[in-house]
This record gives sequence, C-alpha cells and structure tokens, in this order.
Amino acid sequence: MFVTGPQIAFATPAGKPAWQRWALFSPLARLVLFVAMFVPGVLVMQLAMRALGWTHLGTPLQAGLGQMFGRILPALVAYLVVTSLIERRSPTELLSNTSLSRALAGFIAGAALFSAIVGLLWLLGVYHVVGYNPHANWITSLMMVGIGAGIGEEIMFRGILFRIVEEGLGSWAALLVSALAFGFMHAGNPGATTWSSLAIAVEAGLLFGLLYMVTRSLPICMGLHASWNFFQGTVYGIPVSGTKADGWLVSTRTGADWLTGGTFGAEASVVALATCVAASALLLVVAMRRNAIVAPSWRRKIG
Repeated sequence: MFVTGPQIAFATPAGKPAWQRWALFSPLARLVLFVAMFVPGVLVMQLAMRALGWTHLGTPLQAGLGQMFGRILPALVAYLVVTSLIERRSPTELLSNTSLSRALAGFIAGAALFSAIVGLLWLLGVYHVVGYNPHANWITSLMMVGIGAGIGEEIMFRGILFRIVEEGLGSWAALLVSALAFGFMHAGNPGATTWSSLAIAVEAGLLFGLLYMVTRSLPICMGLHASWNFFQGTVYGIPVSGTKADGWLVSTRTGADWLTGGTFGAEASVVALATCVAASALLLVVAMRRNAIVAPSWRRKIG
C-alpha cells in the first residue's frame, strides 16, 4: 500500500554537500525555515494593520481585510520561499489551473458536511432556530474565519507540516502529527477543553489530512475549511471553535455538552465527531485504493 515517488513533491537533490542536505533540504530544516519566516511575518502584518487602522476598531470591511491578510500573507510568503527558493519547484499543490475549481468543490463539500451535522443535531432535538438576523456581520466572518483561516491554516498544517513530515516519516506519522498539532492549536480558544482539542484533531485534522493525501491539492482543503467555519458561524449561528457567532440564523442548542458541543460549538459534539470520522473512513478507503499512502523515507524504493 505504499508509493515511492508520485506523491512526494520534493526530494533532496543528489550530489549536494552533506551540510546542505541537513541544514537546508532536510524536512526538519525546511520546517524551521518556514517558522523563522512566518513568525516575523505575522508581527509585521500586525503592525501594518494597526498603522492602516484595519483592526477591530475599523469598519467591518477593514477589520475583515486586516484579519484575512494577516492570516494569509505571512504563511503564503513563507511557503513560496520554501517551495520556490529552497525546494526549487513550482508549488502545483497550491497553484495550478484547477485551483479555483478545486477550492469551489471544497467549499461545496464543506457546506454539505456541516449542514449534515446541523441536520443531525436538529433531528436529535438539540439545535433550535429562534430567529433570523439579516444584519449579521458576515463580511468579517467570511474574511477572517472563512478565507483567512482556510488559506492560512491549510498552508501551515497541510502544505508545510503534513507534506514535509510525510516526506520523512510517511503518511501515517504525518496524519498523526498534523492532526494533533491542528487540534491543540485551538486549545487556547474560549471554552476549549482537552476534549474539544482532541475532537478537532480527529474530526478536522484527520479529515483535512486525508483529503490532502487523496487529492494532493491545498485549494480543495482550503475551500472545505473556509466553508466549514463560515456555515457554522454565519449561516447556522453556532460558535466557531469557541468564538461567538454572529449568524443569519439565531440559534440555541440544548442538552448535554457532549452532544451539543457546549459553549465551544458543534465541533466539540460527538455528532460532528462521528460524522467526520465516517467521512475520513471513506477518504482512507480511497487513499488505499489509489495506493496513495507514502512509506517512511527509509522504506521507500529508490528509482
């Protein structure tokens, strides 16, 4: 069930000195280089947004643009430097002539997936619509937790962490590492618990990782991620990873926290967990049938 070459975007060039192989081209070196560029980039963007007044103190459009650019640009620039200048290749997993169509497909899939979760919560009698808010601040939500988080976080967790760990340790380790990192990145959010972090790791971390493994496309992961957040908060009025929602539908959830997700939102619900585990299982079957599981580097055949 292992592949030897087509799924690996980068391999260390032959004939390079040992110090370059470790300090520049190794998986660990590229992860460190990405972080070394990403963190200062975030600080620069924060200063720039404050100087422009594009913060929460500005208009909804300005706040949305500030959050979107602040989440996307540092990750995108660092990723392009790693792929173009260090790996010396075109990042086709991010930029291709099918990027927009794949992002749209991911967005539609995310809308369907989260709508199914809400439908199940409604059938169980724990999700209730109590009103409609036509003045919901959807612009900031779409740009911040939708487009900004969808693009920025997928570059970090699937484009960098999953892809590079997979090159060295294989697909199984990449799934585990990227899922846990993604889940516990949300540990500091309002209302977060160990359970909510583990739930996100399983339902979203594994799902997005398997989706990337099957498609080798970041845009489809970005579209699904953005749609999941947008539909959860802006459409259905459910907190997004603990962040208060300003949704078109004004909703409440009643019942035990393990069923509703509590104040953290539906992502901490066993309904979301079970639904996403089922979707992940289907993707795993596809991955195995496509022979898309990459072995650790020491087990891959050469040539």
